[in-house]
Amino acid sequence: MDKSEKAEAKAEAEVEASRTIVLASGGTGGHLFPAQALASALEARDWKVHLFTDKRGLEWQDRFRDGTVQEIASSTLTFGKPWLLPGQASQLVSGFRECLEQFKLLTPQVVVGFGGYPSLPVMMAARYAGISSMVHEQNAVAGRANRIAAGLGNAKVIASSFEPLYGFSTGQMERVRLTGNPVRKQVIDAARSYEVPRADAPFNLLVFGGSQGAQFFSDFMPKMVAELPKAVLKTLRVAQQCRPEDIERVRQAYEAAGVTALCKSFFDDMPELIARSHLVMCRAGASSVAELGVIGRPAIYVPLPHSLDNDQLRNAQSMEKAGGGWVMLQNEMMPQETAAVFTRLRFDEADLTRTALAASAHGRPNAAELLADQVEELARETQSEDTAPE
Repeated sequence: MDKSEKAEAKAEAEVEASRTIVLASGGTGGHLFPAQALASALEARDWKVHLFTDKRGLEWQDRFRDGTVQEIASSTLTFGKPWLLPGQASQLVSGFRECLEQFKLLTPQVVVGFGGYPSLPVMMAARYAGISSMVHEQNAVAGRANRIAAGLGNAKVIASSFEPLYGFSTGQMERVRLTGNPVRKQVIDAARSYEVPRADAPFNLLVFGGSQGAQFFSDFMPKMVAELPKAVLKTLRVAQQCRPEDIERVRQAYEAAGVTALCKSFFDDMPELIARSHLVMCRAGASSVAELGVIGRPAIYVPLPHSLDNDQLRNAQSMEKAGGGWVMLQNEMMPQETAAVFTRLRFDEADLTRTALAASAHGRPNAAELLADQVEELARETQSEDTAPE
């Protein structure tokens, strides 16, 4: 065995000895869903995974192995309120120090950031401690925390969910690897072939928008439904997410139009509802677009106006460019015109089927495995560098 082979064998042995990965994430579902999916994929490969997050993320403890979720001091930087910045910076510094202490105990091979300001102390501590790191960007436009992590944090790999990806420098783009956005197991399990119903059979419409989109759809959908012809209304079945205070108002509007509707503030079986739908109207958050792609359902995307860096518009445009959906801008939507589009689609079997297939092609059900591959490759490269003969 020559020196290079010995070095490679030693690197593999050291990776096996530690086999610990730290994930860093903000405490919202958009960051935590892909972190959870990656953790499951890595644990299936016999890696030990620890999640560093903020107070909100502690609510996800039951989705990770016992004792592997830890709160790290953090704060969002509010540049619009500069008088708050000293206190916020102090919190981030405290989190940075906590991470350094934890790294001594855990000796992680790789740190993976999923965005959100709570990930920054972790990513900065990784660079200071000489631990290789990478980031996963859920949106088509890079978030601020991931941009900082890729720059000051020197993340070696940038895993992307969309193509193209915006927000990184030309040099940083050389580190981009397209993996897709990991989704929950329930989403993968819900995927099945798409079938358009006959003209006289029930047609299922699913409408959801999250906390920042539910109000718009609650106001808009009753107006649009009022413009639909009877030929559409008689077979229309709607499931719609509403704010609690809007549920009764929206339900009554559908009832007045003769439409069967299920209106709830939260659906715990959303993947199954997506699978049963024939058309979806929704916002264009990264998780929503990823889940619709994996399940393969045609959707009308209404991006959240004025979202940070216009990320939802870019997400939706990526799917539209692939032929997997249609983009409508909220400030341009009119009930009568939208009703005309919906009516056409209701009876256009070829277009709905073609769009469903394109959405499925855009989806990446193996995103968690591809992301886990990148983590393992980075771990091997790091060990090879550490053990390379001088």
